[in-house]
Amino acid sequence: MATLTVDQSLASDLTRDLSVSGSATSPVIAPFTGAKLYDLPMSSAKDVAEAANAAHVAQLAWSAAGANERRRILLAGHDRFLSLRDRLLDLLQTETGKSRGPAFEEFFQAASATRYAALAAKSVTRTHGRRAGIPLVMRTRVSYKPKGLVGVITPWNYPLSLALMDVIPALATGNAVVEKIDNQTVLTVLAARRAFIEAGVPAALWAVVAGDGTEIGDAVVDAADYVCFTGSTATGIKVGQRALGRVAGASLELGGKNPMIVLDDANVSKAAASSVYGCFSSMGQLCVSMERIYVQRAIADRFTAEFVATVRGLVQGSALDYSTDVGSLTSAAQLERVAGHVDDAVAKGATVLAGGRPRPDLGPYFYEPTVLAGVTSDMICFTNETFGPVVELAIVDTEDEAIAAANASEFGLNASVFSGSRSRARRVADRISAGSVNINEGYRSSFGSIDAPMGGMKHSGLGRRNGVEGLLRFVESRTVAEATGLIALPGTGVAAGKLAGTMEFALKALKALRRR
Repeated sequence: MATLTVDQSLASDLTRDLSVSGSATSPVIAPFTGAKLYDLPMSSAKDVAEAANAAHVAQLAWSAAGANERRRILLAGHDRFLSLRDRLLDLLQTETGKSRGPAFEEFFQAASATRYAALAAKSVTRTHGRRAGIPLVMRTRVSYKPKGLVGVITPWNYPLSLALMDVIPALATGNAVVEKIDNQTVLTVLAARRAFIEAGVPAALWAVVAGDGTEIGDAVVDAADYVCFTGSTATGIKVGQRALGRVAGASLELGGKNPMIVLDDANVSKAAASSVYGCFSSMGQLCVSMERIYVQRAIADRFTAEFVATVRGLVQGSALDYSTDVGSLTSAAQLERVAGHVDDAVAKGATVLAGGRPRPDLGPYFYEPTVLAGVTSDMICFTNETFGPVVELAIVDTEDEAIAAANASEFGLNASVFSGSRSRARRVADRISAGSVNINEGYRSSFGSIDAPMGGMKHSGLGRRNGVEGLLRFVESRTVAEATGLIALPGTGVAAGKLAGTMEFALKALKALRRR
C-alpha cells in the first residue's frame, strides 16, 4: 500500500497559490485508497476574470523584458523543477494512481519541453527577411508579437507534462497564462508552477484556477486571446466553437482510438514486449496509447501468446517506487467506463485473453490490464475510446487490410507499426491517417520528440504542440514591407503602361532563375 504524501497542511500550502476568493470546497479522492486527500478550494468565474486582468498587466512587462531574460528565468525554473523530482513524482502518483515509471516519463517530458521552449523561442520568433514582391525594388520583413493571454485547460491524466508543454512555450514567447487545472491533479501542477515562480516568473503571469469544469472552463476561454485544450473530443468541439465565437484561436488535442499494426516480418518477442507498454502505460489513460492491435496471420499465434503472457506478468500495485509496472485507474468514473466496455464486449461474444476484472483487493479503482479478442462492430469498445487498460487484438491477412482497419476510425491521433524492415514500416506509416506514427514503438518515439509537432487529424484535434509549430501558435506574425526607391512604382495608368513590359520580363526572368 502506498504511503500518501498529501495532508491538509501540504494541500493548504500549495492551494493558496490558486486564484480563489470564496469559501466553497470540493473533496479530492486518492485513487490508490479511495480516501479523501483534502478539500480543494473552488475558483469562480469572477476569480478567473480578476486573474486574467492581473495577467494582462504582468504580460506587458514580461514581453518587454525580452527573449534573453525570459530564457534565463525559464531555464532557472527548469533546474528548480528538476530538483523537486521525488516530491513531484510522489504527488503525481498520489493524485493520478499511475505507477512510478510512467510518472517519471511524464516528469522527463515536462522538463524536456521546458528546455526546448526556453532555448528555441528566441530564434523561432526572431524578425527575419522574406522574399519581396519585386526584389531590390521592395524589402520585406516578418516579425512576431505575443498573442497576449493564453488560456490553458489541463486534464487529469498527464497533468505535469501536458501543463508544461503548453504553459512554458506560451511564456517563452512573451505571453501570460491563465490555466484551468483539473480538480483531481491540482497539487501536482501547483508544485511544478511554484518552481518557476521561485525562479523568477511573476506569479500573476501564470495564474491558476480550479473548479466546476463548465463554469471555470468557459470563463477561461472567454478571457483568453488563444486557448489550449486537451481532453475529450466532445468537450473540445465546444471549446473550439466558443473560442471561434470570439475570433480567438485554439489548439485542441482530443480523443483517439489508436491502432497498432504488427507485420509478419516483425521480431515477435520485441514487438510483444514493446506493445504491452504502448497499451498499458498509465493504465491506458493516455491519449496516445494503443487500443487496437492488428496482427498479420502468419505470426498471430506466436505474437498473441507472448503478448498475453507479458500482460499477465505485469506487476500491479500502489507503491511510490519503481517496484510496480501498472497502477490504478484515477477515479470511480474511469472504473465504471472501463468495466462497462469490457462487460459489454463479453456479453456480445468477445473473448477475454487476459485481465477483464477489477482488483478491489489492491484498491477501489484497480482494474487488470485486459486483452480482448473477437471484438465486433456492435460492441461499445469497437469504435469508442475506452481510455483505460483495454486493448482489442485482431488478425488480418494482408498489409492493405491492416491499413484499412487502422484508418477506419473517426480519430487520427497516434499509430504504431512493427516490422523487421524499416522501409516497409515507413511505407505503411505513410498510409496511416494519424498525426503521429511510431515505428517499432508504441508512442514514446513521437511523444518524446519535442522538436517535432504533436497533434491529431480528423476528430483528434486541431493545431500542434511541440516543435516550431508549437511555439508559433502563441504569436501573431506581422509583415512590414517597404519600397526601396530604386524604381518608382506607377501611380497612374500611363506610368503603369510604360512599366508593364519591364514587369512582365521580370516575371519570366524570376521563373527562369527558379526564384520564388
